[in-house]
Amino acid sequence: MRQVSRIVVALACAASWVVGSGLASAQTPAAGNPVVVIETQKGAITIELYPAEAPRTVANFLKLVKANFYNRQHFHRVEAFVVQVGDPDSKNLQRKDVWGRHGNGQPIGVAEISKKLKHIKGAVGMAHAGDATKADSQFYITKLPKKIPEGQYSIFGQVISGMDVVDKLELGDLVKRMYVK
Repeated sequence: MRQVSRIVVALACAASWVVGSGLASAQTPAAGNPVVVIETQKGAITIELYPAEAPRTVANFLKLVKANFYNRQHFHRVEAFVVQVGDPDSKNLQRKDVWGRHGNGQPIGVAEISKKLKHIKGAVGMAHAGDATKADSQFYITKLPKKIPEGQYSIFGQVISGMDVVDKLELGDLVKRMYVK
């Protein structure tokens, strides 16, 4: 009986370590879903994209990643519930006062808002200034669930590893590069 108790305690400790280290939130990408890596100065973030839920959003995002659009940009919004990047002005440290006001100027043109996908921790969505059809290059990663209103933003991906890196990001941290894995 004592041996069973020791095993239960050991398993409980191991489970606690896995949850505490963030490994429990990592998922295996669905077959065929694109995966993008964001290399930051604080570490790497890996996101799985959902083309079945947001085909035009994912296509636009992949086009920008492959064109190196996000490389050398800075995170222009970091709050307790979200981090955001995608304003090309953020490459210029002298223009910090206008970071977050612009995108690539080519709106996706549709609001691919899924009823299935929710703003859970690590959800990746397209930012916009009031009209989801005008979202273009700025995207965010959710840090705290239920802080972003559902049904107003296109969620197109999920962090599958590196959420600990997301949690460490600060305003002005650099995206070294992004690439399709």
